[in-house]
Amino acid sequence: MWRDHLTEIIVFSVLFLLVSAMGFVAARWRRPQDMGHLDEWGLGGRSFGGWITWFLVGGDLYTAYTFVAVPALIFGAGAAGFFAVPYTIVIYPLVFLVLCRLWSVSHRHGFVTPADFVRNRFGSPVLALLVAITGIVATMPYIALQLVGIEAVLKTMGVTGDSAVARHLPIIIAFAILAAYTYQSGLRAPALIAFVKDSLIYVVILVAVVYLPYKLGGWGSIFDAADAKFQATPAPGDGILLNANNQIQYVTLAFGSALALFLYPHSITGVLASRNRDVIKRNMSALPAYSLLLGLIALLGYMAIAADVKPLPGAKAGSVDGNTVVPLLFDNQFPDWFAGVAYAAIGIGALVPAAIMSIAAANLFTRNIYKEYLRRDATPAQEANVSKITSLVVKVGAVACIVFLDPQFSIDLQLIGGVIILQTLPAVALGLYTRWFHRDALIAGWVAGMGMGMWMLYQVGNPATGKEHFAGSAFPLSDFGFDTKKTIYVGIVAVLVNLVVAALGTLALRAAKVADGPDGTTPDDYFADEGDPRIAAERADSAPEPVA
Repeated sequence: MWRDHLTEIIVFSVLFLLVSAMGFVAARWRRPQDMGHLDEWGLGGRSFGGWITWFLVGGDLYTAYTFVAVPALIFGAGAAGFFAVPYTIVIYPLVFLVLCRLWSVSHRHGFVTPADFVRNRFGSPVLALLVAITGIVATMPYIALQLVGIEAVLKTMGVTGDSAVARHLPIIIAFAILAAYTYQSGLRAPALIAFVKDSLIYVVILVAVVYLPYKLGGWGSIFDAADAKFQATPAPGDGILLNANNQIQYVTLAFGSALALFLYPHSITGVLASRNRDVIKRNMSALPAYSLLLGLIALLGYMAIAADVKPLPGAKAGSVDGNTVVPLLFDNQFPDWFAGVAYAAIGIGALVPAAIMSIAAANLFTRNIYKEYLRRDATPAQEANVSKITSLVVKVGAVACIVFLDPQFSIDLQLIGGVIILQTLPAVALGLYTRWFHRDALIAGWVAGMGMGMWMLYQVGNPATGKEHFAGSAFPLSDFGFDTKKTIYVGIVAVLVNLVVAALGTLALRAAKVADGPDGTTPDDYFADEGDPRIAAERADSAPEPVA
């Protein structure tokens, strides 16, 4: 009952309402020139410096998935859940040069989305449309994961019900709050709130990793309890160490997730809002520090096992809600007031990225669908208004992901999104380095990769809940005819199919001398440096060019 959690509810509500108020105030933060312009509403005026970008990108990447979904996966599957730690370390060297190039060309041409770049780079509206649709669709399950985190906290505090309406009431509340302050303040809202969000998370986790091992008998007792639990289960892929059954899944999942991370529209939005290239360089060098925090958060899953946490019942009879593991751990082991602070950290940790994601998806629709196909002469004010409305629609789509998808672990919402967004890798990431791929071959590769990914995801079931399709991203190799219990991450297979088809298609089209589209970019766009006086003077004398 909620009355048993009154102190937690009060602390949570006060902090939650505080940051929501900050979201509305952010509309006047840093004196925007005109919130009726997409550069101001959707990119914060492209003016964020080092500290703001640090918290914005960090808050963008380390989300409720970090605080709720990763420990829940560790609690249920063991060492396989630690894939999130190496992939966040591997990715930063990979994207260091890519993002600097993308910022340069976007700054020069006034690009707001990755699809803008693809449109100019390959001269293909169709390819840009596919990139835009892919980004929007991939973002929806990711937003849904943030709403799941808020729902898990409210459910732990007893703020829920048995009926379908009451069960999803927390999602509706989260939707209303997100819709209100993102509509009002745009990207400035999550940028301002991110300061509070990251501070709360750091405090909560540092206290937890010191206090909980002391209370639970030390790290030895924690790992022993986890090992005993996994030894008693029949699942071949769990355990506190990786084994022959889950190593392929672990490696492909870590690498695939690393490749997908900065292809997401919200990741690129945070980068394009930076003031200059040096800000990006400093942040890409320093952001791996968050990986230390992620490793500590992941260990909460083992602590929950040692504390004998029992997840709350799920929506279906006989099922459990693994997302409640961490909230219950704090509820059982800490005073009510500190548990309330932890709940607020989770809730705010969901609001920040969900806001950025909805803004990024809205920018894609406005620039690459509405302006390209529906109203080419749209004014900046009209673009901003369409983005605001679209950001609301995207949140509805995220709620639909929760209602219609039933993954075994909530983290699968993000992993399914990763399978989808990986199909933009050849056009966006490789397109920054080479224009060798033919635009028609890239379209064929996208169709092949997406088709393979959707087929594989359709085959993945969830025995725990009886869900037969789209219940995860670990594809059994036995379905390819191999006599094994091993699985592989769907995204890696799908993007490899994409690349093979795009490469073979390019060779065939080049041999047939099929004309390719014009390249609307130049080498200077990729290697431009803020310290170059020639480029600085050029930017001072001319406004950004519009998208062709």
